Amino acid sequence: MQSPLPSPKKSNNWLGLYIALGIVWGCSFIFIKLGLEFLTPVGVAFGRVSLGALTLVFWARYKNIALPTDKKIWAHLWVVAMLLNVIPGVLFAQAETQVTSILAGIINAVTPLMTLLAIMIVFRAEKLKSFQVIGLLLGFLGVLTVLGAWNGLGANPISAVLALLLAVTCYGFSFPYTRKFILPYKLKPEAMAATQVSAGAVTLLPFYLMDGIAKNEYRPGPVFAMIALGVFGSGFAYIWNFKIMEAAGSAIASSVTYVTPLVAVIVGIIFLGERITWNEPVGALVVLVGAAIGQGRISLGKRESNR
Repeated sequence: MQSPLPSPKKSNNWLGLYIALGIVWGCSFIFIKLGLEFLTPVGVAFGRVSLGALTLVFWARYKNIALPTDKKIWAHLWVVAMLLNVIPGVLFAQAETQVTSILAGIINAVTPLMTLLAIMIVFRAEKLKSFQVIGLLLGFLGVLTVLGAWNGLGANPISAVLALLLAVTCYGFSFPYTRKFILPYKLKPEAMAATQVSAGAVTLLPFYLMDGIAKNEYRPGPVFAMIALGVFGSGFAYIWNFKIMEAAGSAIASSVTYVTPLVAVIVGIIFLGERITWNEPVGALVVLVGAAIGQGRISLGKRESNR
């Protein structure tokens, strides 16, 4: 398929960063759950981006990398911040006040499907191919399986489920948006990441000042969880994310969520004692297979040619 977006560089140097990103973002769901012990959902979202912004700005200065001054670039990066930091940051934290970190991590696996949908509908002028439709339908079936739709939604409140799905929709749209409107400027990943996360921190600051602290109880575990979430999950991880997009493309970058559910399940069970039902991993597998089919990683035989 032809795409209006620039072709990614041919390199395998992104593989190590891809694995590291999957682990860091996979652990982010347990960090959110711990942060909610003393912060509100808005407080968690602001805490992670403010710590991430400090980390990235200092790192950019250490590397002698200047932040962009063009207002148009800042505007585009603010949109990315809304899609990657502000809206999902609040929604994931809000949802995790009602559901397990494991469920949040598994629903996050829908991101590649949302990225595919965004690329097909918004960022390119081509009709859907049959294998893409199959991938999307299979992914939707996987989500219903994860949620145990035959039992209603079980113990999962509809508001929390909708918040998670809206959050991953934002994630999905952020990847092709970044490739189309940000990467053509050829900025350093450190400059892009620092500007994006700083824009998110500034946006969330007034909301944090109004309602950011849930209770004045600062135990070491939750505090260190927020530090890790900010410095790595909303800090260095975005540098790695931009580097992966530059080297491998937005579809592969978004597929890091193939790794995050596994990490989220493992750490949720080990450290929080959360329980997992049979339908959650089965549904997650169906979602991932659907995403792989939709992105063309699993062939269904002869495909409509338009490559």
